[in-house]
Amino acid sequence: MSRIRTVLALIACVVAIGGTTPAAVAAQQTSTLVAVRAAHHPDYDRVVFEFTGPVPAQRDVGYVPELIGDPSGLPVPVAGDAILQVRMTPARGHDDNGNVTYGPTRRTYALPNVIQVVNSGDFEGVLTFGIGLAQRTGVTVFTLTNPSRVVVDIATPFRTVPVNVHFLDLYRFEQGVEPYTRAVSRQVIPPATARGALQRLFAGPTQEEIAQRLRFVNSDAIGFTDLSIVDGVARVRLTGGCSSHGSTFTVAGEIFPTLKQFSSVRWVKIYDPQGRTEQPTGQSDSIPECLEP
Repeated sequence: MSRIRTVLALIACVVAIGGTTPAAVAAQQTSTLVAVRAAHHPDYDRVVFEFTGPVPAQRDVGYVPELIGDPSGLPVPVAGDAILQVRMTPARGHDDNGNVTYGPTRRTYALPNVIQVVNSGDFEGVLTFGIGLAQRTGVTVFTLTNPSRVVVDIATPFRTVPVNVHFLDLYRFEQGVEPYTRAVSRQVIPPATARGALQRLFAGPTQEEIAQRLRFVNSDAIGFTDLSIVDGVARVRLTGGCSSHGSTFTVAGEIFPTLKQFSSVRWVKIYDPQGRTEQPTGQSDSIPECLEP
């Protein structure tokens, strides 16, 4: 009887060891994201995810109607008319102390198609990003080694034209030198150039522009809708929230010059998310009460 018990104990020990080995191996093979890059090449924009360790074994890339956070299940804002979701596993974007290993989790690019790259999940070995695009186009995905990289090429089969987008210049604002904004160039798809300019505005400055002390003051708005231009008057409605937080500079100070660069716009009327503005009629600029200091 004792010999049988000894054999059974040995079998149980072997089964237990065998059961833990795959998990330990999986943990060792989990790659860590160390860089996210994007650049334009002839006919396409390229987004590169670089890892230490092997290339993540599973890579799912496809268009989604909305970017959903993992594990929150809540929508994650991303600028663009199309959202390309990139999911990679086993992979992570943080170290053992929970620190992000690849830089900003939300970054803007001044490229023809790629507007933003936003992290939407880093949970249980699954790393997820959303790429906000100006237009839904063809996508090619492949991998490279030494170092390990997942490469996403997004076609740009369209013509673009340059427009100006105005961000708050912290240096000018702190020195009291008007205008407080500085214009940066973006490429947008015609004919909806005014809409494209606002879309790039709400995406915010690039990392290089942030280093130059440019900022996007959103006044709690997460986007815009209902843009129209009639008889020289541009009307646009904010989405999300709306508050000046007591500041004399608000999102209106960026929207006005961004829209007035176009010859078809002489006045701009900004509406709050509920559709209200102080001077809804007439040829004049107007802001909603929530943007008053």
